[in-house]
Amino acid sequence: SNLSRACQSPPLPGPGAWPRRLPGDRRADSGADRRTGAGERAMAASAEPCVGQDVWNGTEPEPTALHLLNVCFLKTAGVWVPPMYLWVLGPIYLLYLHRHGQGYLRMSLLFKAKLVLGLALIILCTSSVSVALWRIQWGTPQAPEFLIHPTVWLTTMSFAMFLIHTERKKGVRASGVLFGYWLLCFLLPATTAAQLTLRGGFRSDPFYHLSTYLCLSLVAAQFVLSCLVDHPPFFPEDPQQPNPCPEAEASFPSRVTFWWVSGLVWRGYRRTLGPEDLWSLSRENSSEELVSQLEREWTRNRSAAQRRTKVRAARKKGNGGVETPETEPLLEQEGDRRGPLLRAIWQMSRSTFLLATFAIVISDVFRFAVPKLLSLFLEFMGNPTTPAWKGYLLAVLMFLSASLQSLLEQHFMYRVKVLQMRIRTAITGLVYRKVLVLSSASRKASAVGDVVNLVSVDVQRLIDCFIYLNGLWMTIIWMAICFVYLWQLLGLSALTAIAVFMSLLPLNFFITRKRKQHQQEHMRQKDSRARLTSSIMGNMKIVKSHGWEGAFLERILRIRSQELGALRTSNLLFSVSLVSFQVSTFLAALVLFAVHTLVAEENAMDAEKAFVTLTVLTILNKAQAFLPFSINSVIQARVSLDRLAAFLCLEEVDPGAVDSSPSRCTVGETCVSVHDGTFAWSRESTPCLRRINLTVPQGRLLAVVGAVGAGKSSLLSALLGELSKVEGSVSIKGSVAYVPQEAWVQHTSVVENVCFRQKLDPLWLERVLEACALWPDVSSFPAGVHTKIGEQGMSLSGGQKQRLSLARAVYRKAAVYLLDDPLAALDAHVSQHVFNQVIGPNGLLHGTTRILVTHVLHVLPQADWIVVLEDGAIAEMGPYQELLHRKGALVRLLDAARHPGDGGVGETELTTEAKDPRGSAGCERPTGGPGSGRSMKLVPGKDGATSEAQTGAALDEPKWAGQPTAEDGVRNGRVKATLYLTYLRAVGAPLCLYVLFLFLCQQVASFCSSYWLSLWADDPTVDGRQTQAALRGSIFGLLGCLQGTPRWPSSPSILPAPSEVLRDPWSACPWLIIFLNIRANTLVSRADLHPSTKAWAWGRRHFPPLLEPPEPVPDSSTNKCRILAPSC
Repeated sequence: SNLSRACQSPPLPGPGAWPRRLPGDRRADSGADRRTGAGERAMAASAEPCVGQDVWNGTEPEPTALHLLNVCFLKTAGVWVPPMYLWVLGPIYLLYLHRHGQGYLRMSLLFKAKLVLGLALIILCTSSVSVALWRIQWGTPQAPEFLIHPTVWLTTMSFAMFLIHTERKKGVRASGVLFGYWLLCFLLPATTAAQLTLRGGFRSDPFYHLSTYLCLSLVAAQFVLSCLVDHPPFFPEDPQQPNPCPEAEASFPSRVTFWWVSGLVWRGYRRTLGPEDLWSLSRENSSEELVSQLEREWTRNRSAAQRRTKVRAARKKGNGGVETPETEPLLEQEGDRRGPLLRAIWQMSRSTFLLATFAIVISDVFRFAVPKLLSLFLEFMGNPTTPAWKGYLLAVLMFLSASLQSLLEQHFMYRVKVLQMRIRTAITGLVYRKVLVLSSASRKASAVGDVVNLVSVDVQRLIDCFIYLNGLWMTIIWMAICFVYLWQLLGLSALTAIAVFMSLLPLNFFITRKRKQHQQEHMRQKDSRARLTSSIMGNMKIVKSHGWEGAFLERILRIRSQELGALRTSNLLFSVSLVSFQVSTFLAALVLFAVHTLVAEENAMDAEKAFVTLTVLTILNKAQAFLPFSINSVIQARVSLDRLAAFLCLEEVDPGAVDSSPSRCTVGETCVSVHDGTFAWSRESTPCLRRINLTVPQGRLLAVVGAVGAGKSSLLSALLGELSKVEGSVSIKGSVAYVPQEAWVQHTSVVENVCFRQKLDPLWLERVLEACALWPDVSSFPAGVHTKIGEQGMSLSGGQKQRLSLARAVYRKAAVYLLDDPLAALDAHVSQHVFNQVIGPNGLLHGTTRILVTHVLHVLPQADWIVVLEDGAIAEMGPYQELLHRKGALVRLLDAARHPGDGGVGETELTTEAKDPRGSAGCERPTGGPGSGRSMKLVPGKDGATSEAQTGAALDEPKWAGQPTAEDGVRNGRVKATLYLTYLRAVGAPLCLYVLFLFLCQQVASFCSSYWLSLWADDPTVDGRQTQAALRGSIFGLLGCLQGTPRWPSSPSILPAPSEVLRDPWSACPWLIIFLNIRANTLVSRADLHPSTKAWAWGRRHFPPLLEPPEPVPDSSTNKCRILAPSC
């Protein structure tokens, strides 16, 4: 038969196959064998059966170490498993290498050693095939496997060498596929070779044995070389990083065991880690690469979906594909919007996710191997005549199975966490890029809070789905395998366990749905309380002056009570779910054992049935508890995916609304032109600009004036392409710089705000700061241009922010400048200086095209051209003197500015002089002429002159770069005991002792139930029956009830939700978990601020938060602050 022929196949791969007759076998045909020739010996050897077949069933005497494993299995596996492994994974690996090249490796010594060893292996395999063919040619009978097996190994070795060469071309420094291949090639044949060597294998066929041992030596050398790492590749895709992640340079064993992290762990043990210890991000994990990749896939899939929608609509209308307004390819349905985004995410993450899935599947194989090994081990313990080596072997296999299961689970979590980081970065960047190109109508439809929820809540729910996604199908397989195990152990009684778990599934689904509703209510109340508290703190003067402290405090406490009610109900439901999870294993075991022992009296309980059943039930319990989480996570991810896709499908600004050209205009050439332009903020709204015809030559200063709401800012938005173009055309030549009416600055240094990712030119920066009247302010800053502004830095006035925004635009050296009233927030003298030095005919921008929207009328005489807007249309335009002679719209505006009280025209806000806002009066200073700025220094010092070398040094070597204040300093060391005592006092000593007592009771009851179950299993049987089965079962049930009862009151106090454990690892520590209870959330402190609050704040800054910080609410009676209950 085929099975017998498989067992008779050569035991080892490579150059040859060993004869089947092993020296030392007790055979009676020695005389006949001496009388036969070489061919007859070979045929007899091929027909010899395997040895060691009855080792496990006990029919043979106790074997020695030579028969530790079944020789028949080792012969077959050693020949066929390594080639099958490489031919299955090799093509997939080649496809991966084709798509993920990392550079080109040089001909290193490691590669040359691999090449020499590989060629030697190929020569040995070829010699084995040649010897077999030579013997056949000379008439020596040979079994087919003597030729087939070396041929298979010859082709496999050649394929392995091809993979080594391909890895060098693709820049792979350490190969996991070839590591596994060489390990299998050495491990399986080496076991059989060791057995045969100890039995004198060289005496039967020295050539085959010598070549086989030589092959094993070469394979072992290849395996050792596969554990090493090659040199970095030439022309890598990732640029050289200052502190690269060691994972890229780690060998495959180091990656498998996470040994590459040990350097950071050891460094953290020896000293405190800082930001400089963090590894640099690789290119594949950078936001630039991830966002670009997802955007590319999203655009391609969305375009394909739009085409399919258009085709379906055309077929439905039956118009032969003619495009009509009814068949516009808009993605109206949720599925049409969701599909492209889902496919884009899948195409971006499929390789990593499939690899993680493969790891968790193999981990589950080892998970279910543990109960089977436990069953064999208990069987070994129950049979005193069983050889001792079986127990050692089973113990080692159980340890290896548990270790490999844990290791593969960690690899799954590691890869999923990396994938979550990538997806979060990519989707967040895609949302932010979408925000930048949203049309005006889309901006009105989506508020800032919606965008924040998208990138915080929806993205988090979407990436959480990657952990639970495999649970949809893996839990079903878990349940099926567990049922098979239970059926083999207990027969029909296994149906009762399935019934118990199936009855608990609806409860888990109900609790999950209700808890979700209460969590949403809790978040709504929390947001409402946070908004109200923020509003009160921001308007404290008004609250104090009207005496509204009590009313607002009552309103906050009412919202807080509703929040605590939702939180209390959610924790109560979680307690029910947790108790059901902990008790379900015991309940199923109790029902199962009771039915099994009471249905038939001959069903006696033994150790194998008891403890293996408990192990299987634990796995089954995890499956039935994990399934609701998986379904709920997938449903939430689908809703979040719909919300994200709907946002990404919002209308964008038309990229073709403005015909832009990067080339600069020559003098006198038209730089900006608008012909018959009609624009609206959205397609459905009324046009805000009508019949605009405008031509601006190169180098001219165009001033745009008009009343409030006339359309001045809308005109600039139309030139930028942010308005929906109804008709007409817009053309701009050259780069464009825009200064908004509301200044925007970054929370970084002054020089970084001005340069804005442009190359630093110290001389040009000096001129720009001088022209924008920023020198006096910069000279007063502690670190000059390197002073940080915004958070953790200097606070700027409105005028300073506006001049900084203007300086950023001027520094870019653009061809066209769109200036939306940059002089409105400046003092009169500063406004005049900025106009003369920057915008005016003699300013830095005198050779560029400038379109200035302004309310300051005293600058109009210096403009080359003036445009007056009224009700979204051009009332008149021309030079200043010509418009004065016409006595038209401009004259009316000037009269309204001089007499603001006449009629309703006074609301134009036009002034003949620049306003002097008090908000910037304290910071604005008059500046001298162009030469006076030379006395200012980028970093203040004693010397008034600054050379170019000093300027560059000042820019590169700041004395102070806006370090955080002393309160934000980081402290090192351990947490003081007083901090823990503060939490203990807030919770209360009686509650802590109560929870600890219940926890100890639960542990004692758990130990007693396990011990009682072992006594039940050891009960003797009388006529195949256990006489005390009913008593044992009753006491086992009582102990189980005692085990589950303490969990009910203690679970909401001790155990946090799984999501809280993931967010806050400290919550997994029992001594800190007890602080997370409902009692702490219901406390409202009426005491004033005292030193314990400082300890709380200090611990909050330096350790993961256990609770949110207390929120102060003003108390008018004491003129101090009361502390509200901390929020969860």
